[in-house]
Amino acid sequence: MKSALTPGYHDTPPGTVATVVTSFEMRGAPPSRPERGTGDWRLERWHDPSPDEYRELFRRVGEDWLWCSRLMMTDEELVAIIHDPKVEIRRLTAPKGAGLLELDFRAEGECELAFFGLAPELIGSGAGRWLMNRALELAWARPLTRLWVHTCTMDHPGAVDFYRRSGFIPIRRQVEIIPDPRLSGLLPEHVAPHVPCLPVG
Repeated sequence: MKSALTPGYHDTPPGTVATVVTSFEMRGAPPSRPERGTGDWRLERWHDPSPDEYRELFRRVGEDWLWCSRLMMTDEELVAIIHDPKVEIRRLTAPKGAGLLELDFRAEGECELAFFGLAPELIGSGAGRWLMNRALELAWARPLTRLWVHTCTMDHPGAVDFYRRSGFIPIRRQVEIIPDPRLSGLLPEHVAPHVPCLPVG
């Protein structure tokens, strides 16, 4: 497939942000990596969360990285995904902080690690490795041929290395352009200072 982009610089439309997305996959369960303790972390299956409850955790985990895809959905669109029996959502609970793990088994024989993240209070605590080990155990307990995930240049700067150390192999690179969610009020203007919010016009 021929790319619409050519080498060089390309302006993005006013009011948007651009990010480079890298997709990763693994074709078999990797060895479990060592964990730095478990703190007081608990991982629970979250059955049929309400759209508002889901968005609250989604924001808590993702707003520093401009997660906004689920915030742009209507309640009906969101419920169609998060209440689907082939989508498993788990939340990490802790005395301080929280985490989100979402496994999407809707494609036959595959699983997408759709959302994986921690609230800021848990970053650097070891909870990320602990949560990834649980994610891999849960995914590969199924008869899968492929587990995949994507991250982008707006994510935590250690995300690419973390996924590679977890056993994922990079397979694809894309450029994504989205409306800046801070300009529409979906997210506060002060979040994600590593992605400058440009004036429109």
